Amino acid sequence: MRRRWIGGLALAVLVSGCGATTAAPREPAPAPPAASPAPSASAADESGDAGSEGSAGTATSPVRPSASTEALDAPPAPDAAIPTSPDRLAKAVVTTEAALKRAIDDWRGDDGKAGGEPPEAVVLWSLHQQRLYRVLGHDAGLTRRTLARLPAAVADRARDNAEAARDLFDLTRPTSTPGRFRTQEPPRAEDLRGYMRGAERRFGVDWEVLAAVMLVETKFGRLRSPSSAGAQGPMQFMPATWKAYGLGGDVHDPRDAVTGAANYLRASGAPGDYRRALYAYNHDRRYVDAVQRYARQIRRDARAYYAYHSWQVFVLTTKGDLRLTGP
Repeated sequence: MRRRWIGGLALAVLVSGCGATTAAPREPAPAPPAASPAPSASAADESGDAGSEGSAGTATSPVRPSASTEALDAPPAPDAAIPTSPDRLAKAVVTTEAALKRAIDDWRGDDGKAGGEPPEAVVLWSLHQQRLYRVLGHDAGLTRRTLARLPAAVADRARDNAEAARDLFDLTRPTSTPGRFRTQEPPRAEDLRGYMRGAERRFGVDWEVLAAVMLVETKFGRLRSPSSAGAQGPMQFMPATWKAYGLGGDVHDPRDAVTGAANYLRASGAPGDYRRALYAYNHDRRYVDAVQRYARQIRRDARAYYAYHSWQVFVLTTKGDLRLTGP
């Protein structure tokens, strides 16, 4: 479905918690690739980084939630400074994860459904979480030292988010023209989840995988610019691919786009072989790894979906990170 194109619109934006797609759908749509081998190791496993240092069993004592964390600290300002030392970063990650979970629980209420727009606490804590993982994603050494200071459960989440960020950063060429990107408000989180659950029932593709793809492609529809290759819509389809798999729908309509993506992933090997299907969606192992990391966190705790849905669009520019959406 996709071919890699370095330096294009989406590659410059949608990088792990940053905001745009990493490649454009292939035109015309290819036949599904041959079955892939066993899942490849993550970047951390291949380099010897992080893989064994994220649990509480290391020589460095892990950070524990403080009394202030339990009381749900006030959310940080949108551009609050991010720590750069492993000790302070680890403390910030623990505090942020705990506070964000509580804020999401308050939003979802007793029925577990998030009604309306996210409250300010969810928006601000999610943005802070995203910014923390962007910092870690840019620095493998800092990630390794920070993971060693985290409790095992938090380290697992931090590792997946930081490694996903690193994988997608590796696919990105910084842009010098961020003004060309166009954004919009995304569909509501509960509405999108309903579309994804419907597509799951129809095609057997896990809604968590569809959510992870949409996160990486357009930050759940926040990015509305077409790619330089012509990919369109919240799931970034090329016209010929959409014609083949879009079931006659509107590529810009979130429900239709999610349904078309599920149809394409099913035709490419899902749910039996998600790596094969995701590789058909974007021919790069790093893309596949990143999507699977995000999907894994959503499967483990649905609150991760609501946090990711509140992540904002960032552009990786030649002068550094630039945030385009949010408070």
